[in-house]
Amino acid sequence: MRFLFHALALACPLDMGNVSIGNARVTRAVAWAKRVAAGLGAIVLSYLAAGLIGGAIPLNREWREPEGGVTIWIESNGIHTGIVVPKLAAGADWRALAKPGDLRDPRYAGYDHLSFGWGERAFYLETPTWWDVRPATVLAAATGSARTLVHVDHVPAPAGSDSVRRIVLTPDQYRRLAAYIVASVKPGGGTEPGYFGYDAFYEGTGRYSAIRTCNAWTGAALAAAGVRVGAWTPFPVTVMWWF
Repeated sequence: MRFLFHALALACPLDMGNVSIGNARVTRAVAWAKRVAAGLGAIVLSYLAAGLIGGAIPLNREWREPEGGVTIWIESNGIHTGIVVPKLAAGADWRALAKPGDLRDPRYAGYDHLSFGWGERAFYLETPTWWDVRPATVLAAATGSARTLVHVDHVPAPAGSDSVRRIVLTPDQYRRLAAYIVASVKPGGGTEPGYFGYDAFYEGTGRYSAIRTCNAWTGAALAAAGVRVGAWTPFPVTVMWWF
């Protein structure tokens, strides 16, 4: 038997070499995959750290909530943040923008408040909740997209909670906030039905990326109004912890 084994080995030297080469290739592939995974992990951790640091650096440090003015709310569903405003206040009238006919159920237009959010088209339409998040969708949005939407809900005046924070603005601050939101909606752009009967999507302006996320938009809108908020707020928590 030993003689037979040696005879077979001598007869097939290339087969044994191929096994060694194959093992080496597998080893290199595994090492390469580990390096890629480590690199991606480092990028993600760096991004998280940068976002938390950016969200902790305040803009408009001297802002103080006035005793009277226009009440708005900041809300979060754990992925997206939004800004809830009255339909008519301080000279800003949203009824011409958010029309009853844009809704699946126009009766919801009877509510007196609107919730605004901005984001990437595919990410918005395909990830209404955490359960719907897909890595491919997140990656595509993070690398940059000019296809953006403004999400508008017709809602009653909210009640404060852990996920809904109340803020009071002066009339001038509110008008600046309204101007920022209006500039985020593409003039003459398209409209699409929302998730439910009370919401709709409007074609947006601006480019979405890992830097300018839906939550960074919320923070930038509040900063434009003069509210104290983080310098860069890419995550829901970096918006909500200010209020």
